[in-house]
Amino acid sequence: MRTPWLSLLLCAALAAVSSQAIAGETRARQILDRFEHANQWRDHVMVAAHRAGSMQAGKTLYAENSLAAVEGSIAMGAEIVEVDIRRSKDGEFVVMHDSWLDRTTTCKGEVVKYTLAELRTCRLVIEGTHAVTSERISTLREMLMATRDRILINLDNKLEVGDLPGMIAVARDLDIADQVIVKENLWNQARITTVQAAMAAIGAGVQFMPILADDAVHDAGFAETVDHAFAPRAIELINWRAGAETLTETGGPLFSTRMRAAAVRGNWHIWADTYAIVNKPGGFLAGGRGDELAVQASLPHEAWGFWVDRGATIIQTDEPKAAIDWLAANGYRVPYAEQHSEPAATASIN
Repeated sequence: MRTPWLSLLLCAALAAVSSQAIAGETRARQILDRFEHANQWRDHVMVAAHRAGSMQAGKTLYAENSLAAVEGSIAMGAEIVEVDIRRSKDGEFVVMHDSWLDRTTTCKGEVVKYTLAELRTCRLVIEGTHAVTSERISTLREMLMATRDRILINLDNKLEVGDLPGMIAVARDLDIADQVIVKENLWNQARITTVQAAMAAIGAGVQFMPILADDAVHDAGFAETVDHAFAPRAIELINWRAGAETLTETGGPLFSTRMRAAAVRGNWHIWADTYAIVNKPGGFLAGGRGDELAVQASLPHEAWGFWVDRGATIIQTDEPKAAIDWLAANGYRVPYAEQHSEPAATASIN
């Protein structure tokens, strides 16, 4: 017969486990609530960590797209990690930005020419220092397990639109499809139709975010068309045309008063990018007003503040900690209910 004290111990243990699970889920749910209800959270700017968030103060601390970078982004309070998805030779979804392995791993050659087992022999390296880490290339499943119930994850599809349903199938198998954001570039009605077909195959319960770039889209009218087609909770706007030689004064044609009004009517976030692109001048995606201006030149208001002033309520950055600290210090962050997030219970891949 079970003794009373043993029953109490079992109840306490079950309560502790349940409490930890609820805490993790509640944190993700809090972030999701702010993502899904933009108009209720216009006074809060969310931060998305580009390539999982590998950099701080201009120095690369983690390998990009790594589990270590994800842990760092979660610890500093970022709401979203952005990672890049490709396929191995044998069809596994893996997390890798470049089509070639040379820049970010100890291996050479094209990702698609390696089986998953062969990719497992590659080690991730830290760009800049070229330090070899103990981490291997993650599968999409492993990355989703690391983010599950702790932070939203934005999948940057480096494949074809038709590969999106397969990615979401992995998330559905883990019961976290609603914590996943997928995105695609849109520039005309034909492209909208193509992406609508892919999203129809996926079904409900996943976040789709259109990307509009001002080299092809020149006014907010197209964003309203996209809103009617997809009812997104965020639209990523890219400032290509302004370049980076001089600082943009307006933000370009997409960051207009009409766009801000459209975002409010549609109840969606304006997502701005301030991260750097390899072999391009600083601020190339942001009319010169990128992370380099914020951190290296110590002018965060001329970078992040500029985009917030033009309606951005999500900023994707290579400097998530600096962005969070500056946004919080200047009244652009509303604290979340305190949660104690536990490290992900993922199998070791070292």
